[in-house]
Amino acid sequence: MIDTIYYENDIKEHHRTLRILSKFKNVRKISIDRYSELFNKRNQNFKIQKKNPSLILAKKHKGFVLPAPEGFGIGGNENYYFSHMYNCIYDCRYCFLQGMYSSANFVLFVNFEDFDLEIKSLISKNKNITFFSGYDCDSLALENITGFASHILPLFRDNPLALLEFRTKSIQIKPLDKITPIDNCIMAYSLMPDKMSLELDKKTPSIKRRISTIKKLSEMGWKIGLRFDPLIYGKNWKDYYRELHEEIYSSLNLNTVHSISYGPLRFPSAMYNKIFDLYPEEKLFTGPFEQNNKVISYKKEVEEEMTDYCQSISLKHLPKSIIFKCNYEN
Repeated sequence: MIDTIYYENDIKEHHRTLRILSKFKNVRKISIDRYSELFNKRNQNFKIQKKNPSLILAKKHKGFVLPAPEGFGIGGNENYYFSHMYNCIYDCRYCFLQGMYSSANFVLFVNFEDFDLEIKSLISKNKNITFFSGYDCDSLALENITGFASHILPLFRDNPLALLEFRTKSIQIKPLDKITPIDNCIMAYSLMPDKMSLELDKKTPSIKRRISTIKKLSEMGWKIGLRFDPLIYGKNWKDYYRELHEEIYSSLNLNTVHSISYGPLRFPSAMYNKIFDLYPEEKLFTGPFEQNNKVISYKKEVEEEMTDYCQSISLKHLPKSIIFKCNYEN
C-alpha cells in the first residue's frame, strides 16, 4: 500500500521513526525538513493522490489537543479532540478531509509524549472531560503501524475520571483483544445502512464486518459507541435504517452500549464546492440540500425527520439518556 515514506530530519532518530521504517524494507525513504513543504503544497490533486498515498513521519509542535466543535459531544461538560494523524486510509465520499486538505498523504506525528502532557494538563483542571480520537483520521485503521492506541490507552486507565472515545470504521481489534477493557474508554463505530455504505464508504470494511467486530468487543467487555454519522437521505432510507438498527440491537449485549449519536450531513460551503469538484458525478451531492449561512446541508425538515425516526427505533431498546444529537459543523 505504501511505497514512499518521508521523514523529517528532526525525528529521523526518534525510536518510533526507526521502528516504523524498520517495518518497510522495500520502500523509498526520503528525508525532508518539514512535513508542511509536502502536505500543504498547492496544486495537488487529492483524488489522484488518494490512489497511492505516501506516509509522512513528522513532529507536531503545537495544537496537540483542541476544543471540539460546538455541538460535538456525548454529554460531557468539556469536549476536546486530538489527532496523531492527518488523513485516513479509507475514501468515504462524504468525508470532510478531502475538502480540508490539499494532500491525500498520511501524516503521522511520532511525538506521542507531547500529546500525553497536554491531555494530562487538561485532565488536572477538569473533572467532567471527554477526549475524542478519530476526528482527522481513523483511530485504529493503521494501529499495526502507529501503535498509538497501545500507547494512549494506559494513560486513560490511570485517569478514570476522563473519558476517551476512539472513533473508527476498522475491524482491527489489536491491542483491544490483549488488554483488560477500560471503563472510561469507548470504542465508537461509524455506521450506515449496508446499501449506502457500499456506494459511499470506499475501501472500508463492510457494515456486517463492522457489526461482527463490535459484537466481539462487546463480548470482551469494551464500552461501545454507535455513531450514525452522517445520516444519509435517499430512496427507502427508512427501511434501510430500520434494518440496520435491528441488526445491531439483535447482535449486541445492550448493557455494553455506552452511547448512541446521530449527526446530519453538513459541509461548509467552500468545502462542499471543493469536494463536488472532485466528484461531480456523485449522486450524494445532488441533495435535497440547502444553504444556511455558510453551510450546505439537507433541508432542516429532512434532518429532523431522519434523526427523529432513527431515535424512535433506538428508544425501543435503550434509554433516552444515552442518545445524543451531534449537530456540529466541520
